[in-house]
Amino acid sequence: MSALAQGTRFSFVCEANSDVRLDSLVATHGGLSRTQAATLIANGHVTLGGRREKASYKPVAGESVDVFVPPPAPREILGEAIPLVVVYEDDDLVVIDKPAGMVVHPAPGNWTGTLVNALVGRGGELSEAGGDERPGLVHRLDKDTSGLLLVAKHDRVHRLLSSAIAERRVVRRYAALIWGHLDADERTVDKPLARDPRDRQRMAVVEGGKAARTTFRRLARFDAGDLLRAHLHTGRTHQIRVHLASIGHPVMGDDTYGGGGGRALIGLAPKRHFLHAAWLRFVHPMTRKAMDLRAPLPADLRGSLATVADDPTLRDERDPLERYDFYVEPPEVGA
Repeated sequence: MSALAQGTRFSFVCEANSDVRLDSLVATHGGLSRTQAATLIANGHVTLGGRREKASYKPVAGESVDVFVPPPAPREILGEAIPLVVVYEDDDLVVIDKPAGMVVHPAPGNWTGTLVNALVGRGGELSEAGGDERPGLVHRLDKDTSGLLLVAKHDRVHRLLSSAIAERRVVRRYAALIWGHLDADERTVDKPLARDPRDRQRMAVVEGGKAARTTFRRLARFDAGDLLRAHLHTGRTHQIRVHLASIGHPVMGDDTYGGGGGRALIGLAPKRHFLHAAWLRFVHPMTRKAMDLRAPLPADLRGSLATVADDPTLRDERDPLERYDFYVEPPEVGA
């Protein structure tokens, strides 16, 4: 079942007689596949006025259809010996520099090889506040986005970090290369996001969606596009990518949101986009120490930046973001 639909209920009323089967109607209204809809019907999770019908039943005008999509049965998470880059660790939390291509937590189609499998494989305590399949996770990164990710070792620090993120006291900065050029050195995009009604695997700017706000600052202008520092004010799924696509400047290499064309010209591997969570600042919830953690661009993105900038020396710099003052910002720009 789609992650969005698990554990939810929805209803709809058939507006007119038709030759459309019940499973097709449920699939259309729920953003599910027809096979998923048929499974719900067979398991008694779809009723019409309290009664059950077969998947082939064709509802008539005025009939109300009630659907329940149950959550998946919990699965045991297996620890795996997957190496991780640890940027910081103490008794309360750990900060990982996640590589591109790694899924953050187990889900249908990705039950192994995830960051959570690697964390469990390391041993030690992880918070349970995020749920059985997301131990320790305070926030997430897209599969093909690399960079810094916070992990809580116990429930108290998990709750404190989650509150800090919600209250914008955790500063998250991303490096992005975009196609084309912003019309100003700084631009804030404030557009609500929700699942794309035409494709449930994508997000979109949708009226009535969840509030989402991102500030972009141009650090360098190249022939093909701009190097940006992105500041998340909120943390919606695919937020940076969708906001940039919505203003006509998708992230380079982003196949999902229109930035995949020209990948070979900028030296990006398949299914890799130029988005990296490079900078994380927050007050440690237990020690109250100011934390300033950085993840230099990985080698693949350094190579792509060197190509776009037409400067081969960038490939060998430890952190070329320093050259573009990525870690320098006006004092008034806060979390």
